[in-house]
Amino acid sequence: MSTVVFASMDADTLGGIQRVVHTVAQGLAERGHDVHVVGLHRAADPASYVGFPRYSRHVISPGPEPAWWARRRTAALVGSLEPGFVVMTSPGVVTRMKDLLGLHQGIGQYHGSYAHARACWHYASVKAHYGKLDQAVFLSPDDAWRFAEQALLPNTWDIPNPLADWPAEIAELDRHRVLAVGRLAGVKRFDRLITAFGRTGRSSWELHLVGDGPDEGRLRAHAVAEGVADRVRFRGRIPAAEMAEEYRAASLVALSSDHEGLPLVLAEAASYGLPAVAHDVSGGIRALVRDGETGLLAPPGDVAALTAALGTLMADTRERQRLGAAAREHARQFKLPRVVDRWEELFTHLRR
Repeated sequence: MSTVVFASMDADTLGGIQRVVHTVAQGLAERGHDVHVVGLHRAADPASYVGFPRYSRHVISPGPEPAWWARRRTAALVGSLEPGFVVMTSPGVVTRMKDLLGLHQGIGQYHGSYAHARACWHYASVKAHYGKLDQAVFLSPDDAWRFAEQALLPNTWDIPNPLADWPAEIAELDRHRVLAVGRLAGVKRFDRLITAFGRTGRSSWELHLVGDGPDEGRLRAHAVAEGVADRVRFRGRIPAAEMAEEYRAASLVALSSDHEGLPLVLAEAASYGLPAVAHDVSGGIRALVRDGETGLLAPPGDVAALTAALGTLMADTRERQRLGAAAREHARQFKLPRVVDRWEELFTHLRR
């Protein structure tokens, strides 16, 4: 068994990276690994992801401590553990910790897509630092290949995000409800989804937006402008324990983001037998949604194509059932035990 450290900027805030970290940490701990989840900073509004964690949790800087103090404390924590693997979950964490690993092997993980990295400072940071680590881990084979070819990384590996649970009961796909889940913020582009939903002309259908965020007022006004305010339901934040009911009550899931890594909402929806409509913005999206097989993909930013895809599935129950059944079968590869297997394969590879 191995010592495994997962380090994030803040490990307990509400977010996709944090959820993945705690889920994988618990899975590895249940197999006997000595697992530690480290937050370099304390989360302002901590969230709980695992009811009874079998791993250790650490916060390096509870307050505004100086950088030298945080580095010293980080090095002391890492040095106190038996040599193993330190997984740094973002470029920011890599730049802060890459020189503090001691006898541990360093793994740089990137939770975004190649396309998103190229559009911001992440690409330069990944190119500069990840290739010098023992391994660079990405969310999909497509993203790993692109980083290997374009950023010239010699050490790429791919491991998807995991599904924490596998439902026994699935959606019946007979209710006129489109589900979208995410923070109501610009990158999710729910304005596009509201527009596309309205343009389908399916007046008996509702769009349910699960999540909260700074753009709620703007999106409500946009729904009014599009003439669908009475059919767009702003549900707010719903606890994870209650999301099963939301998935079973829907007939398809939609994702309209400008960029995504490997969004768990699509995998979770697929596990309930929901087909997906999404913009094709990353290798992670394509790993989750096989166009015409488990859902429908629209070109990035193309509202007309998104409208057509939504309309196709809203109009055809049998097509939803066909795609939904295939989506559930495809999602089995993202079950937690299989993802933990991939992490253990990586550890074995690094020991050789």
